[in-house]
Amino acid sequence: MSKYEPLWKYLKDNNKENYKLSYEKIKNILGFDINHSFLTYKYQ
Repeated sequence: MSKYEPLWKYLKDNNKENYKLSYEKIKNILGFDINHSFLTYKYQ
C-alpha cells in the first residue's frame, strides 16, 4: 500500500471534477508533510 493511499481515497470518496487543496489540508489527510517525491509520484 502506498503512503499516499489516504489522499487517493479522499479524492475518490469526494468524487469532484476539480480539487483545490492546500498543503495543510493534504498534510491533515495524510498525517505527514508531503515532500518533493509527491510531486513526481504516479498513482497506478
